[in-house]
Amino acid sequence: MNLKERLMADLRDAMRQGDPGRRDAIRMARAAVINAEIAWQREASDQEVQQVIAQEVKRRVEAIELFRRGGRDDLVREEEAQLAILRAYLPEQLSREEVTEVVRRVIDEMGVTGLAQMGPVMRQVMAELKGKADGRMVNEVVRDILAQ
Repeated sequence: MNLKERLMADLRDAMRQGDPGRRDAIRMARAAVINAEIAWQREASDQEVQQVIAQEVKRRVEAIELFRRGGRDDLVREEEAQLAILRAYLPEQLSREEVTEVVRRVIDEMGVTGLAQMGPVMRQVMAELKGKADGRMVNEVVRDILAQ
């Protein structure tokens, strides 16, 4: 079962169980995938579906941050629930320590010595960690290590 089929099956289950939060989160993810396919004018692969869902996760994280600043705890809870549902469709994310190990290895392999060479390091690390780590966290780790 590919990821699009899994989304559809999970949507049906959520509707049968009367779970509106899960239903709505999956519907939004499916709509984002369908919109991407329309834009691309072709079917999305599982990897592309994961990328679309990862974008939706990123949107939820940003919304949570904004709602917290605005004091809207009710909306924060709603977004966090949707975030948890969407993360189930993505590969497990690496911890900061695991990302740090990969970054240190790449820096050693490339022989990078300073912050001026951050671009090539980021390209290499993100190619290795595609879909497994948040780009913002990777950027912070690379900056911290190269700034030392």
